[in-house]
Amino acid sequence: MSLGTTFDPYSQSFTLFQEDGTPFNVTIPEVDDFITYSLQICINYAAQLGASIVLLLMLALLTKPEKRTTPIFILNSTSLGFNIIRNVLQCLYFTGPFNETYTYFAGDFSRVPGSAYAVSITATLFTFLLLITIEISLCLQVQVVCVTLRDIYRQIIFTVSTAVALLAIGFRLALLVLNSQSTLSLTYLQPLDWLTSATNITTTISICWFCAVFVTKLGFALQQRRKLGIRRFGPMQILFVVGCQTLIIPVIFSILEYTTQIPSMDSNVLTLVSIFTPLSAMWAASSIGSDRPDAAPRARHPKYFSRSSSEGDYSDKKALGSPLSPSYRASTQASMSPLPSPAHGRFLQVGIDLERQGL
Repeated sequence: MSLGTTFDPYSQSFTLFQEDGTPFNVTIPEVDDFITYSLQICINYAAQLGASIVLLLMLALLTKPEKRTTPIFILNSTSLGFNIIRNVLQCLYFTGPFNETYTYFAGDFSRVPGSAYAVSITATLFTFLLLITIEISLCLQVQVVCVTLRDIYRQIIFTVSTAVALLAIGFRLALLVLNSQSTLSLTYLQPLDWLTSATNITTTISICWFCAVFVTKLGFALQQRRKLGIRRFGPMQILFVVGCQTLIIPVIFSILEYTTQIPSMDSNVLTLVSIFTPLSAMWAASSIGSDRPDAAPRARHPKYFSRSSSEGDYSDKKALGSPLSPSYRASTQASMSPLPSPAHGRFLQVGIDLERQGL
């Protein structure tokens, strides 16, 4: 039997029936799109899940025991833990009852159990919690890196940082509430696409702001070090490099959300930040032990993290690391070299700043 020259076997359709017997047609391209979308988004979330698990294991194994109680370590570990749970729940959602073939095409969710609704809402909740831990971590690190600035500049930066972080958290909270309501009422979020986009944009802006402040401050510090003749690659350079990639790479994924057909590219933004932050900490911490002056390192330079070092007491919390700090003057004066170089204080300050970050 001839079907004619205009027949396209790749676009033919088949008939399914709803529970009340009402027929409806589904085409092969629609099924292909459904399968492709499900595979792509599961691969996306699974890749984020694997990267987060590896980083969390590395962070637990390579961090010194005395550093595991610092705020930065706790925030980094919590962020990775939240991100792991979030991605597991997302994978469960797209392989669960909501994403079954008949349920999807018929729009019949009568047999979807309550646990599937809980998975969907909990995944959105952990995305919100992940953003909170990331914003707190970024605020803390910016506060540490700006500790040597004048009070007025620190207050301005802190005020703007708080406003930017709260704006991103506010949009994410609104999306959490409305998304949960739509899940429970089985309605589509088409009228709220603007809120989804605004949440992505405000989150990206907040990350860019924190990274820009961090990179700018480190850039000026590195310039001063070069003027003092310190050119070797050390912890400050590592933090600068990772800060730059945290400033650029998440923005790329945020833009790809609007320029590519791959689903949920913006979900990588929070994953990248939660990975880059502990990665920079571990890399910088590992370089501290090896980044020492060439000649008689232990005789000429104090230990960075010793509280009872004979070179000075670092427990002074007021203007820590500042040229007017008592700890700074005590360390410099106690140096065994009769004429300590200007680079000595800068090198010590890097260790103090890294210690305050929990590296």
